Amino acid sequence: MQTIGAPSIGNLIVPHLSQRLLLARVGWQYRLSSLHPLNQRSFASSNDGKKNGEADGRGRASPGSSDSSTKSTTSSSPTSFSTSQSSVSSDWDENPDLNISAFSQLPSSTFGHNQHMIINSEFKEALRQILWQFRAPIRYAFAYGSGVFPQTASGSKSASTVHSHPSPAISSVQGGQGKMIDFIFGVSYTQHWHSLNLQQHRDHYSAIGYLGSSLVSRVQDNYGAGVYFNPFVTMNGTLIKYGVVNLDTLCRDLSEWDTLYLAGRLQKPVKILRDDPRVRLANQINLISAVRTALLLLPSDFTEQELYGTIAGLSYLGDPRMALPAENPNKVANIVKYQLPNFRRLYAPLIENLPNVAFHDPRCKSLDWMDDPETNATMTQDMDPKKRGNMVRRLPRSFRSKLYFRYQTKFQIPQLEFDKMLEESNDQDPTRVKKQQGSAFDQRVANDRQEDLRVEVKKAIKSTVQWPSVTQSLKSIVTTGVVRSIRYVREKMEKYREGRKKEKEDRSHGSGGGNKST
Repeated sequence: MQTIGAPSIGNLIVPHLSQRLLLARVGWQYRLSSLHPLNQRSFASSNDGKKNGEADGRGRASPGSSDSSTKSTTSSSPTSFSTSQSSVSSDWDENPDLNISAFSQLPSSTFGHNQHMIINSEFKEALRQILWQFRAPIRYAFAYGSGVFPQTASGSKSASTVHSHPSPAISSVQGGQGKMIDFIFGVSYTQHWHSLNLQQHRDHYSAIGYLGSSLVSRVQDNYGAGVYFNPFVTMNGTLIKYGVVNLDTLCRDLSEWDTLYLAGRLQKPVKILRDDPRVRLANQINLISAVRTALLLLPSDFTEQELYGTIAGLSYLGDPRMALPAENPNKVANIVKYQLPNFRRLYAPLIENLPNVAFHDPRCKSLDWMDDPETNATMTQDMDPKKRGNMVRRLPRSFRSKLYFRYQTKFQIPQLEFDKMLEESNDQDPTRVKKQQGSAFDQRVANDRQEDLRVEVKKAIKSTVQWPSVTQSLKSIVTTGVVRSIRYVREKMEKYREGRKKEKEDRSHGSGGGNKST
């Protein structure tokens, strides 16, 4: 998305950028070439929603879904992974239509394919079979967390086996580790969904389920982050936790960052099992917003791991679990370390579209660098205040408002003047055709001393995350029940102790030897 009349960063600081982008695209194609038949089958199977009729959650295929694009994705076209095709409007994230109902209404036929991670096909099918155990209609679903994407070295042992009789695919992928698998279900009508699910799976709910679906849905929608979790549920011999969220709540958080609760989860690699066009569009806005926010926190030169680590850590700022002995203190670093190629798949096409950031590393010329977990490529961004002001202007609306108010206080701007400035920069006019350009105020924010800007952005993130996370945690005591809540906290504390133990071991061995490719 280029600023009108502004030169590309490629002309400023990165020589031969077009050549490198071509190589990057070839790298993606290499990933799916005949040299990698297992990966080719896996990606193809992740795009078979049309065949399986899973895209809309009711046994009907959704035309235009990425899950119906198997042939085009595994063909010789390397651009199928990029959102920068000529058919895509350059302002897709400035004027999004979140009322779309079909994949054909997305900016292009391959829009958002970067969101679909490649996993073992048998494992993916085992996850999908779990979804089919729910008669209530699931419009959108993804699996996430360490039960799906490893956050430790392969071969590390688990303290216990939590699954009673898992499928061979799940046992194989988890490497003998007993890890609960986490799901999020997006539904159209909260009360109707819980009504059907209570009839089928009453045992999934705590005592609150006896009070009926109306109360359950009110608790879900009106408190915390709008998610209702049922943990420690066994389906198909596999221990799972699933959260239910209304699609409107999900899309609002993805596009506006009003809580960052689910938006933060989708800023990391997840496995989408049922897709929805509206959520895909909103999540693409979420992902490019995460890149812009991370760039505001980073200096002019940085590494891939620093970028992805900053993105992965956004939603943990203000999370009470990180301040208590209730989470692995190395969680963010582990997520990035063991999922680096997946982070590239998620964000490289978006980075390609931004005019002020690029990969700047000779190792990116290698055809297989995209798949190389040892490569930690260097990157660079243009620190021009105008371009960074444009990034501030294009942050999600709810989050941007919090950042604005922080700088109103810092710059001591009178309320009337500030209100007038906000009115002039209002981007909610559906008839607007002018691009979102950073105002003088946006540029002043972006041009603040780097350390001060970092502090203010982090405080805005904390104010976004903290209260919804606290209330969601308190709500879980009611929705989960006392016994399961105690079990959940105990397991989180065990992860904290394991993380501390590993940290001490790394220190005693010279901090693990460092990163050889930095």
